[in-house]
Amino acid sequence: MNNKNFNYYIIFWLSQSLSQLGSAMTSFALIIWAYKQTNSVMAVSLMTFFSYLPYIIVSIFVGAFVDTQDKKTIILYSDSIAAACSAVVLILIFSDQLAIWHIYIVNSIVGFMNAFQAPAKSVMIGILVPKNMYAKASGMESFSSNLLMVVTPMCASFINSFWGLKSIIAIDLTTFLIAAFVLFKFIDIAEPTIKDIGKNKGIFFGCRDGLYFLLQNKGILYLIISMAMMNFFSRLTYENILSPMLLARSGGSDITLGIVSGVLGIGGIIGGLLVTAVKLPQDNVKTIYFSAAFSFLVGDLLMGLGQTTLVWCIAAVAASLPIPFLTAGQNVILYRTIPLEMQGRVFSVRNAIQYCTIPIGILLGGVLADIVFEPFMVSNNAYAILLQKLVGAGIGSGMAVMFLCTGVLGCLISILWYRNKKIKNLQNKL
Repeated sequence: MNNKNFNYYIIFWLSQSLSQLGSAMTSFALIIWAYKQTNSVMAVSLMTFFSYLPYIIVSIFVGAFVDTQDKKTIILYSDSIAAACSAVVLILIFSDQLAIWHIYIVNSIVGFMNAFQAPAKSVMIGILVPKNMYAKASGMESFSSNLLMVVTPMCASFINSFWGLKSIIAIDLTTFLIAAFVLFKFIDIAEPTIKDIGKNKGIFFGCRDGLYFLLQNKGILYLIISMAMMNFFSRLTYENILSPMLLARSGGSDITLGIVSGVLGIGGIIGGLLVTAVKLPQDNVKTIYFSAAFSFLVGDLLMGLGQTTLVWCIAAVAASLPIPFLTAGQNVILYRTIPLEMQGRVFSVRNAIQYCTIPIGILLGGVLADIVFEPFMVSNNAYAILLQKLVGAGIGSGMAVMFLCTGVLGCLISILWYRNKKIKNLQNKL
């Protein structure tokens, strides 16, 4: 039965990855469209912000609902509404009425639905994947997500240049139909019957239940908080300022940006393949925090210190390759320590906590670069002159210093969290 369930997981993973490719191409193409319409980085950042904000808020309340409902149905409805949003965008394009605020609304709706889909998908994976294969499944997820990171810009740019945004959205809708058909027709799982959870207790019951579980299991709570802090530092730089920094320091070279961005995804692909192919160390806690410390210290520092494409590519591999190991270690701990009947509620609260720092980092990163670090590095301040000897001078040097800051702080925080006794005790519980 375990092998049969894992075969279902492979089918589910392949079909969902195809659907995610269509969605990712649409998102990428809309970012290009929005920037050309507004010439504003903040307008593009707000697209991501409006995706995450409803996701985080709604995630707090959906846990009990996810635990008591059929996971396949939740995923199908969530994907269907997201597809309907893409169809609306397509209609607006055909009628020449698409505006940036339409995309904000669409992204908010998609973020709202993702708050239901993400925990449902997590629980479904926990049902389909045998306990001894959690790390392998996590590696497969990392592989596909990083492959999308590499493939999406190339495919979207190629299709957009020849056939336009309309064709990309049409492909997105087609991949949705394929994934929905596969999920409905071929994925057959037996879910635990827990229909009475939270009955007549209000929408806050799932949130209270999930929070209570985390408060009773401080190790898991601290693990999630540490992931939230890492998300903050990574979004402060990579999500916001990597592209403008590379363009500024390479003389506006699109080729350099494309190469480094591609290598960043390739590093994640290699990491995902390694997690899938090799047996992870027994100490999952050490795997998580040593991977994070290495990614921050080597990846971020080299990204800030580097002034050539080669160094930036080495930094990209150092930053991205350890991440699948981090993710796999966390997934193994969560799936093995959270009871199946509680996973929807706990994962929902986990999502709200772990990802709430992402929009903060996205908005703060741009502000710090434009208002603080870039002006500071072109001043005559003695410390700025000293830092210029490390990262170089000119436009982009302030953003390079930001990478130095996240490298040191991220590594330090990873080591400090690793020393937390409650988190270390999680390994003993396994």
